[in-house]
Amino acid sequence: MTDDDHTLGLALGGGGAFGAAHVGVLQVLAERGIRPGIVTGTSSGALIGAAYAAGLEPDAIARAAAAFRWRAIARWSPKLRWGLLDTAVIADAVRSVLGDDPLIEELPRRFGAVATDIRTRRAVILDHGPLSTALRATVAVPGFAPPVRVNGALLADGGMVDNVPVSAARTLGASRVIVVRLHAKWETVRMMRTITRTAELQRDPSIVLIQPEMAGMAQWRMTDVARLIAEGRRAATDALDAAAHRVG
Repeated sequence: MTDDDHTLGLALGGGGAFGAAHVGVLQVLAERGIRPGIVTGTSSGALIGAAYAAGLEPDAIARAAAAFRWRAIARWSPKLRWGLLDTAVIADAVRSVLGDDPLIEELPRRFGAVATDIRTRRAVILDHGPLSTALRATVAVPGFAPPVRVNGALLADGGMVDNVPVSAARTLGASRVIVVRLHAKWETVRMMRTITRTAELQRDPSIVLIQPEMAGMAQWRMTDVARLIAEGRRAATDALDAAAHRVG
């Protein structure tokens, strides 16, 4: 078996159910013997990235994605002060998939989940402590789920400030990064900042940018998991083939 490359990062963007496309990317990487040793993720990208960092094989992650339901990570709770959904059940989901709730620093691969400090509006990389705490923080969309207190900071959804966590991968030691960005192309027309950022990633020779096309697929319902995985495979194959051609 090929060893992990501890200079290679994998940055997985957020996007609700679109995150299933990450699974197809992981499958293609495994088939090509590409094994990033550093994984960062935001929101749903962190959920998939955590499973990969914990050592699950892509096909096992695919089965978990097919069986996934939102109630596994959030449940209605009218008693909460900061939101409508209680994400404490994430700890149970992590134990169900991994057998326990491991410390991030003890995972087989280096992992960081990106959250937002709601007081400073800055990104925070959670790369130590219980895995479930980091996942609760990165998926805590304001108004829907309460922020999570970590080391005195109130943390919420990382997508507010860093939905494509490339800088987090570099902070954890990656000199090269495979980046997976999850949004339909038509959405970027209204988001000049996103267009500019994507262009910067495309120009960076140390980055392979994978952009699955999500048009026509459900972002908040788990009805298109198989199609999303297939689209992740297609986008990864095209991007890696193009990168190999450039190098050659």
